[in-house]
Amino acid sequence: MGHVHGTDPVEDLQDLADLPPPDTKRWVSRRKAKVVAAVRSGLLSLNDACRRYNLSVDEFLAWQRMVDRFGVPGLRATRIQHYRQADDGPEFAVPATAVQPGNGGGS
Repeated sequence: MGHVHGTDPVEDLQDLADLPPPDTKRWVSRRKAKVVAAVRSGLLSLNDACRRYNLSVDEFLAWQRMVDRFGVPGLRATRIQHYRQADDGPEFAVPATAVQPGNGGGS
């Protein structure tokens, strides 16, 4: 049976068989959350997780920060840029008005 919308994607994490396969290519938020939970629970070490899923430590730590700050929805690829800009603060974020069609130079 699949997960019910709104349930915790890591609640059934018992062993390595509950994790995404090592050759995972499509990283949806629930899969990322399971890997973060496995490392936090001690089921998998950080180094083992990075090696198993071909992740950099920085990438994994970014997932962990997103979970801490925004929950599982923060791991959605479509939201990561928005959340990262919020993390960076105003001194690093590019204002939306700075990037407008037609402002790229030219004529």
